[in-house]
Amino acid sequence: MRKQKPVSESSVRMTELVLPNDTNTLNNLMGGRMMHLMDVAAAISAQRHSNRIVVTASVDNVSFREGIKLGSVVTLEAKVTRAFSSSMEVHIDVWAEDIPSGTKIKSNEAFFTFVAVDQSGRPIDVPEAVPETSEEINHYDGALRRRQLRLVLAGRLKPQEATELKALFDLE
Repeated sequence: MRKQKPVSESSVRMTELVLPNDTNTLNNLMGGRMMHLMDVAAAISAQRHSNRIVVTASVDNVSFREGIKLGSVVTLEAKVTRAFSSSMEVHIDVWAEDIPSGTKIKSNEAFFTFVAVDQSGRPIDVPEAVPETSEEINHYDGALRRRQLRLVLAGRLKPQEATELKALFDLE
């Protein structure tokens, strides 16, 4: 039986200030810089869950809803949603805060997948993630569908074998 670990133990909250070197010519945070910050926060979350070295395997649909202005405070919140044998899905929310105006908006959200590896770079088993809150349970329940979709899109799973996706669309 695999070791179990509460999802809450993988929680990461990272805060950054948007400085001039982080921005584009419109004084908005560059998308590549945002993806870098998201990857770092998500990797720390996956490492906390697995107690292992992790590598990024995939990133799902990073949408840039709102530009993040120079001088804003960016807060990234990451947490493992589900662990499979050696891979873990991590959900990230990104918030942008303009402290002088007192406004805070959700600017980004994404799911990252990481694989835990040993010192030789070979995949290694990770603990099972145990969700406790209703939000954690909701993310956990959807993780298998998101995983199957990733595998189908990557050509690593035949669509007819994606049982969770077929059930979602009532396909026979």
